Amino acid sequence: MNVTAYTETGQVIPVKYKGQHGGYVHSMYLDDDAPIAGGRELWGFPKKLANPKIVHEGEVIVGTLHYGSVLCAPGTMGYKYASMDEAKAIAGLEAPAYLLKIIPHVDGTPRICELVKYSMQCKKFKGAWSGPGALELYAHALAPVADLPVLEVVSAAHFKADLLLPYGEVVHDYLA
Repeated sequence: MNVTAYTETGQVIPVKYKGQHGGYVHSMYLDDDAPIAGGRELWGFPKKLANPKIVHEGEVIVGTLHYGSVLCAPGTMGYKYASMDEAKAIAGLEAPAYLLKIIPHVDGTPRICELVKYSMQCKKFKGAWSGPGALELYAHALAPVADLPVLEVVSAAHFKADLLLPYGEVVHDYLA
């Protein structure tokens, strides 16, 4: 099995659907074309080609998102600041997430308009940590991450795990 490494970042909004807590995937930015195409076509992920990076610099993790040459989001977090409970971390990783899958007809009208639910599967947990974090978002015409401003950083976490993305399920068909 060939595994290609790539970097991905995104905005996920906490939601509750039919009483179940999860996250709505608002936007995603990746540095590789293949997972963009597969993610869009199969699940409906809102993926765009960009340049996200995450690096460990001493006692800090630094994450950046560039769209073209423009910096859209810098973030920092204390590196391995405080260990997280394994069960709590895995539950967070495996919590349901939701996507709005829209595929148009050739005339531009919606052909598919579905709410899709998926849940990651943690195959091998390697550790999780919480700590102080900071994030800034900057305006960009095609990467509008700043349209959802950061009012307060409530928590920051970083984890290491082997994850599997299984197929999703349609939980609501808006055109039915």
